[in-house]
Amino acid sequence: MPFKQHPANDPVIQRLLSSKPFERLAGWASSAFATWAPKLHTYYKETMSKLCTHDPGIRFNWATSIFAAATFNLGPQTITYVHQDYFNYVFGWCAITALGNFDYRQGGHLILWDLHLVIQFPPGSTILIPSAYLRHSNTSIGPNERRYSFTQYTAGGIFRYVEDGMRTRESMSKAERKHREAEVRTRVPKGMNMYSTLKELQGSL
Repeated sequence: MPFKQHPANDPVIQRLLSSKPFERLAGWASSAFATWAPKLHTYYKETMSKLCTHDPGIRFNWATSIFAAATFNLGPQTITYVHQDYFNYVFGWCAITALGNFDYRQGGHLILWDLHLVIQFPPGSTILIPSAYLRHSNTSIGPNERRYSFTQYTAGGIFRYVEDGMRTRESMSKAERKHREAEVRTRVPKGMNMYSTLKELQGSL
């Protein structure tokens, strides 16, 4: 559900959200997420279920997708500089789909700086990455080419809000906030344990 959008943008956003191709792309990315990180996907599903039960007015962008938010980068030459998506859930995955018409062998490559990887990323491709802590960007394309991107993600604040019992940190006492902040260290092992090994994935087949 769009928030803080200029009224002039609303018809365009609603048209994109009702688009069958985007519904299918969203569902494909969410299904890939469930396939390659089933424990993490379950955590997303349980968190969003609790949030929607607490506030029935909340709805997903698409019934086919578990992600809370989406961004349509309509270019026409969508390029990103090296960055991290700090506000996303730190252990979570972001789904990035490349769209447009460009020679993927010459440009539009996805760069994962911390892994020293430069990846050919053709139009129609989708990748899932932990964008909150992996630095990433993509290369430029030709002057007469077009590149767009469609991303899905969930903010870390949503998980924190649900784990805090549907309360904001501002509504807590100083002692409560201090206690919650001290629990952060225990969340690192929990978050890492939600990743699946190849052996675990093979065992589930």
